[in-house]
Amino acid sequence: MIRVLNVISDTNIGGAGRVILNYLRYSDRSRFETWVALPRGSLLRPPLEEAGARVREVEGMADRSYHREDVKTLRALMGELKPDLVHTHGCLSGRIAAKRCHIPAVYSRHSAFPVPAKLKYPPGRWVNKFVNEHYADHIIAVSPATRDNLTEGGISPGKITVVMNGVSPVPRTSPEERAALRQELSIPAGDTVFGILARLEDYKGHLYLVEAARLLKERGRKDFTVLIAGTGPFQKTLAQEVERSGTGDRVKLLGFRSDVPALLNILDVQLNCSYGTEATSMALLEGMSLGLPTIASDYGGNPWVVEDGESGLLFSSRNAAALADAMERLMDSPREREAMGARALERYRADFTGEVFAQNTENIYLDILKGAK
Repeated sequence: MIRVLNVISDTNIGGAGRVILNYLRYSDRSRFETWVALPRGSLLRPPLEEAGARVREVEGMADRSYHREDVKTLRALMGELKPDLVHTHGCLSGRIAAKRCHIPAVYSRHSAFPVPAKLKYPPGRWVNKFVNEHYADHIIAVSPATRDNLTEGGISPGKITVVMNGVSPVPRTSPEERAALRQELSIPAGDTVFGILARLEDYKGHLYLVEAARLLKERGRKDFTVLIAGTGPFQKTLAQEVERSGTGDRVKLLGFRSDVPALLNILDVQLNCSYGTEATSMALLEGMSLGLPTIASDYGGNPWVVEDGESGLLFSSRNAAALADAMERLMDSPREREAMGARALERYRADFTGEVFAQNTENIYLDILKGAK
């Protein structure tokens, strides 16, 4: 049995935590024993334990990548658990601790963003290269865009393997359930329903979506509804912009929803308007598992998930007019929406299932351990 210790510093359930949860659902438990070290009180603990992980809470480490006290704490934990491999999720302290315990380590990079100049050029480039290559036997990039970020910061391509995220398929609801939810949300019959399910942060691009809705109304379109689900620090600003733009009759701010699968089931088209830190969006993959077409920005990892003109449409990020054009095109082309949705489902089944993701991850574990021996 191969014991793998995951180290994650998140106190909330974010993208990295969801990656671990998706892996656990499809891991080969006859070969791999999964442990997770996380900060005391993290919201991740209950779902991780429910998914079958063995969890150890540690003091410190909360929402930070490095602190020397965290290195000491994690070294002690590794000495106790004696894992065969350490898998860190953005936690440099975990990689340093593994190195000092002479345990092979893999590091997953979960985001894609513009590389700052201080990492593109010496001496920052040299430091970035040394830290990442010295304290990790291998690096997993969750998107080709993430890989490009890493190499742009000086890291050798041979040190990196792209393993795009995978998710469980979203269950389908009945026609009666879908009709009831549409009625509950006061969605007019005949409307094309667009939806975005994401944390409300400025870089998620919600303001451009509100502007696109305003432009569509200006063109005389009254046959669409936009559902925005989620909470976050941008919530008040977004609500003010919906009111200011006069789009409240078309754009519905739903806040926190526990019925995300049910919401996905009533969409005609899913949206992603990000212009920051987007790698492999698990929300998009979940929609694809239902056969939903996508309209997404061309930022980060989106172009490697959505095939423009095949499984959806891409628009130039931060371009509300281009987004409005794409929305109007699919509003007027139900057959094209249906064909794109069918291709999205095919792509999900081929590349983005939980089984594919778990197997690709475990292949990297085995290669690292083979090299270590």
